[in-house]
Amino acid sequence: MKIGYARVSTKEQNLDLQIDGLKKVGCKQIYKDFGVSGSKASRPNLDKMLENLRPNDTVIIWKLDRLGRSLKDLVTLVERFNSQNIGLQSLNDPIDTTTAQGKLVFNIFASLAEFEKDVIRERTMAGLASARARGRVGGRPKGLSEEAQKKAKTAKILYESQKFSIKEMTTQLNISKKTLYCYLRYMGVAIGSDLKKS
Repeated sequence: MKIGYARVSTKEQNLDLQIDGLKKVGCKQIYKDFGVSGSKASRPNLDKMLENLRPNDTVIIWKLDRLGRSLKDLVTLVERFNSQNIGLQSLNDPIDTTTAQGKLVFNIFASLAEFEKDVIRERTMAGLASARARGRVGGRPKGLSEEAQKKAKTAKILYESQKFSIKEMTTQLNISKKTLYCYLRYMGVAIGSDLKKS
């Protein structure tokens, strides 16, 4: 059974676009959370949906950011779905865990994110230790907010996976093409001419 989930962060926002998309692909039931930030630990109707899901169901969402608070949260949810034989499809992201290819893409995405996090942690610790040895105090790099830095790191992962086009990356991150290039340069990525254009 196809189960839809839609969420908006504020009560002023409208769910119609998400709901229309979910109905169009045949969702028999749609759970909705209004005015609930993705960062909140409890999203009442998401929790209700998770309780009611059954094996062979497929959860369909408008975009990944409607479901998970973070990549880690998404990975945890998808692992839970996989263990219960439940699929996940995103209408606006290249994710469909009901197919072998979709599972592979999600697993690569999750593995790259984890690897990147570990590498960054190691480099940060080594850099701070080196700076302390020279009498300096380390801190967060200036120039980008914490949220922008997270997006920049994700942009690097998506770009280096060579699986996504510019449009897919900008849609995934909800940023412009110009901002994507700025983020990649910020992360020290040499942008090649082989980047897919569409």
